[in-house]
Amino acid sequence: MSALTLLQEAQAAAPALEAPAAAALAVGLAAFGAGYAERGIGAAAMGAIAEDDDLFVNGLILTVLPETLVILALVVVFLVS
Repeated sequence: MSALTLLQEAQAAAPALEAPAAAALAVGLAAFGAGYAERGIGAAAMGAIAEDDDLFVNGLILTVLPETLVILALVVVFLVS
């Protein structure tokens, strides 16, 4: 066997990331995405609430909605682990 064949077999047997590391990366990226989404939603919601107090509930729901991404990512962590 040549060295290239041995190297290819070794790379094919090992994953690029272990399961806990991949799960941690998924949660981190989901949290980053949720924070990025909440940045714009929060600013718009506060502007709407400043003009009309009746929009508080709608603004609160829309601000919390991106956090479901993080909750789903945590579910993935528990399924993978």
